[in-house]
Amino acid sequence: VGILTYHVVPGKLTAETIAGKIKSGGGKAELTTVEGEKLTLMASGGNVMITDAKGGTATVTIADVLQSNGVIHVVDNVLLPKG
Repeated sequence: VGILTYHVVPGKLTAETIAGKIKSGGGKAELTTVEGEKLTLMASGGNVMITDAKGGTATVTIADVLQSNGVIHVVDNVLLPKG
């Protein structure tokens, strides 16, 4: 359950919203997951890179899969919380 909820961030954050957060954060954005730990997002070469609590990284491969209960962004690796 911890790994699954670490992949969920409250709200409907589209790619445009995430890009704005990264820009206003000086190149980085920190988001708190439903699990309670942080994810760090950065733009790199036209992609969004995500760093997890253990220092692992993932790249968003498909953005803005709109659903009735939120927005899905597909990543290429599993993100892991510290605990």
